[in-house]
This record gives sequence, structure tokens and C-alpha cells, in this order.
Amino acid sequence: MNSTNQTMIEGFRLKGLSDVPELQLFIFLLVFLIYFISLGGNLTIILLVSVDRHLHTPMYFFLSNLSAIDIFSTTTALHRNLIIYVTQNRVVSTSACLTQLYMFTALATNELSILAAMSYDRYVAICRPLHYCTIMSRNLCALLASVSWGLGFITALSILVIISKFTCYISKEIDHYFCDVLPILDITCSDTTALNLCILVLDMIISLSLTITPYFFIISCILRIQSSAGRHKAFYTCSSHIIVVVMLYSSIVLQYMVTVCGSNMGFNKFFSLFNTAIAPMINPLIYSLKNKDVKSALRRKLKLCRIKC
Repeated sequence: MNSTNQTMIEGFRLKGLSDVPELQLFIFLLVFLIYFISLGGNLTIILLVSVDRHLHTPMYFFLSNLSAIDIFSTTTALHRNLIIYVTQNRVVSTSACLTQLYMFTALATNELSILAAMSYDRYVAICRPLHYCTIMSRNLCALLASVSWGLGFITALSILVIISKFTCYISKEIDHYFCDVLPILDITCSDTTALNLCILVLDMIISLSLTITPYFFIISCILRIQSSAGRHKAFYTCSSHIIVVVMLYSSIVLQYMVTVCGSNMGFNKFFSLFNTAIAPMINPLIYSLKNKDVKSALRRKLKLCRIKC
């Protein structure tokens, strides 16, 4: 590549969701509304699981962890876009950019790990129901959650180390609304083989395998159930988790393919916005609308509030 097109980076300029001046207020209000709804929905799940004893089960313990991760990841990804509108400053230092990239990558890996733990929980609930309480003990749940949280922050270090060694960029402008791995790939002229391999192995092959493997056993177990009512009940138990897993991994794979194939970064921003804003906003709805326990807990707490008032 011509050396005149290579730039040593001291900082980056974030293009944002759009750099059209007329759209800035609309984008700010839209992002703020999505963030507010996402924050409210996920906080509701966490509070319900914390205060309602009927929800003190492994499944809801992992669900509250998922909601916490969604809150942190949404805040990490969207706060910069809100700051851009308020300050009118799109420039971000290299250290701040790498910090945001590390935090979001860690939280994204945490989410995939928690979804894998939830898959194992559903496997035990359906395939080993008589031993569920014994297997999914408080200690095991705490261990799975701790490993899921720790794994993300540890594995994200490898990605951070690789990117921090990049010395060549074709542009200072990141065509994105926050510092993420794939937009960095789009503007660097350094060797990205190690980074691509790391993303492929850690976030796709390993995480996806850990998540879908229990479902091979779950499906096999469901097919052996004699009554259609029993099969329907067993499938219904997993349906919310399946929807979230399919939704998340589909968008991740499509986002990665779009970037690697060199397509317009607008598609990348669309899938990224889905993962960082839309999915965290609708996850509480998916789990609550299809879950009688959550709806019952919410009704009990609302009724209690009305009585106290």
C-alpha cells in the first residue's frame, strides 16, 4: 500500500450513526429513548428476580445476569453517541477508544457465556428434571456466573493486545458510532490475521458450540416425550432462550461477514445497533411476555404497590 495513504493514529474521529446535521437531534432523541426503555426493562427484570422469592431459581438468576450485562453493554456502546450530540466533539483519544473497545468486547463475550450457561440450565431442567435442584445448586450457579463474567474480561485482553499493536491505518475516521473491533478492521492496514482468528475461535466457534451443544440433547429428549402436551411444554420452556440465541448469533455472523467481505459499513452499523440497542431493549419483553412466572411476579408487586399507596 502507498505510504501516503498510511496514517499513524494519535486519536480517532467517530462518524456516528450519521454525520448529516439535520438528523442529529432525531438520532439523539431516538438513541436516548431506546436506552431509556432498555434500562427500564432490564432493571425491572433484575429487581423482580431480587425481591420475588418465586423467581429465586437458577433460570432467573442467569436471566438477571443477562439483564445486567445488557445494561452495561448498552451504556458502553451508546453513551459516546449521546456525548457527541451534547459536546459536538467526535474526536476520541486512542486510549479512550481502546478502553471502550475492551469493555464492549468483554461484555459481549460475557453475554455469549451467560447464554451458554442458560443452555446448560435448560438441558438439566428438561433432560434431568428429577436431579435439577441437586445439579443446579447455588454454588454451581455462582460458579457458572463467575466464570462467564471473568471469561469475557480475560479473553477480551487478547483482542485488545492485538489491536494495540496496530501501527498502520488508512484513515483517522471510524465509520461507526463507538469504538468496536470490526470498524477498526475496516480502517487498518496492519496484518489482521491473528485478530480475525481470535474473533472466529473465541466468539463464534467456542461460544456457539457451548450454547448449541446442550440443545442436541434437549431436542433428542423432547422427541422421546410421548404426549404432544409434554413436548409442547418442554419446548415452551426453552423458546425464549432459543429466540434470543438465534437473534444474537444471526446478527453477529451477518455483521462479521459484511465487514470481512468489504461491504458498506452502513450494514455493519445496522447490525451493531441491533445488538447494542434493539436486542437489549426487547430481551426483557421476550422473556416476560412468554413467561408466566415473570408476569405473575410483576402483577404481585404492582398490586402490593397499589395496596401500600
